[in-house]
Amino acid sequence: MTGLPLREPTFLVLTALAAESQHGYSILDDVRRISEGRVRLQAGTLYGILDRLRADGLIEVDREEVVASRLRRYYRLTGIGRDLLSAETDRLHRNAAAADRRLHLAAGGAAA
Repeated sequence: MTGLPLREPTFLVLTALAAESQHGYSILDDVRRISEGRVRLQAGTLYGILDRLRADGLIEVDREEVVASRLRRYYRLTGIGRDLLSAETDRLHRNAAAADRRLHLAAGGAAA
């Protein structure tokens, strides 16, 4: 099972699915938006992540539909996936707060 800390692409895929179910190419676009263009997943990378997340029970298939003769599969977070994303978000917030405190301490010490 995937544990903490999550790799950034995995974290961003889970984040993309936090609000609503999405299909693969929609997830690719959402990850790009969430990361402000820093992370641009390739389709093969995304589907590898989705396969691992499904195997770990963090996401599941929400529905499938045929669009232009092609199967479009939508994914959604499971309760376990939502809990893991929440725990990782809390962990990142705590780490960022600790770094911010240290930076402010260092800036205050340099000014003295």
